[in-house]
Amino acid sequence: MSEDFNMSMRKFLKQVGVTSQQAIEEALRSAGDTTGRSFEAKMVLTIDGLDMEHVVTGKIEGQS
Repeated sequence: MSEDFNMSMRKFLKQVGVTSQQAIEEALRSAGDTTGRSFEAKMVLTIDGLDMEHVVTGKIEGQS
């Protein structure tokens, strides 16, 4: 793959990671005390023009 492709993909993935973390932190703050709770999470990635869907699931532990 080309250097431009790698750079654009890295930039996109960094944006996904940073903005997703911010959204999760805000949701946890808005929920109040989530100590001892865990939340099932799912991230779905699709790309227009490609027949692709990538799903990542996991667990996020609450906070106080």
